[in-house]
Amino acid sequence: TLKFGTFHGTATAAQYADLAENYQGDDIYEAGTVLVFGGSEEVTITNAKGDRRVAGIVSTNPAHLMNADLQGDNVVALGLQGRVPCKVIGRVEKGDLLVTSAIAGYAIVDNDPKIGTVLGKAVSSKDTDDRGTVEVVVGRV
Repeated sequence: TLKFGTFHGTATAAQYADLAENYQGDDIYEAGTVLVFGGSEEVTITNAKGDRRVAGIVSTNPAHLMNADLQGDNVVALGLQGRVPCKVIGRVEKGDLLVTSAIAGYAIVDNDPKIGTVLGKAVSSKDTDDRGTVEVVVGRV
């Protein structure tokens, strides 16, 4: 496997499934964590249901990472477009709309959300009431 610092050319395919951008976080967050704008830096963990400050979901392995040279102690890549895993609480069906939850870092289903609160749309399902992870499409719901 060859690795290069910067690719100059035209990409026709990507191994991973989302477009992400780096932001300054006020802590280190694992993939799938739901973040909002605010805190001591640019983004922080969510703790309110249906928060209009919603920023996004921490990406696992973005296909393209914008603002890649951002420096700081807690740089976090947020998925802006495409598919990302997301921490959720409760049952989720494919096609459900997700918003921030009152449980720190998690999303919850709300199929009648207020404008500006939608995090994404579920691509996979979860049939238990406990905490788990589902794949979510962000950016175009």
